Amino acid sequence: MRVATLILVILLLLLQYPLWLGKGGWLKVWDMNRQVEAQQQANQQTQARNALLDAEVRDLKQGTEAIEERARSELGMIKRDEVFFQILEKPSVQITEKQATPSPASAVSGAHR
Repeated sequence: MRVATLILVILLLLLQYPLWLGKGGWLKVWDMNRQVEAQQQANQQTQARNALLDAEVRDLKQGTEAIEERARSELGMIKRDEVFFQILEKPSVQITEKQATPSPASAVSGAHR
């Protein structure tokens, strides 16, 4: 009876091997499903990027506003008979205590001159 049980267990293990580790086994199927999900996510990102590019191409083909905006921002172009004003901000001057109050040595040397 022990020999028959041992033979049946070995036979069961031999039948289970292809199911788990064989060419079309569960581990391979699980790995392929994981790869398919990763590829689907990459495809969704690519489709979103392509939709943005398609909208930009359509806008560039049909309207002149997008072209004008790009010419102004990227190339620094202006229209004919248009006046361009550039406003520069003055750098903020910070006065420190050393600059605000003269040192005693400079006050004395300035008085003798």
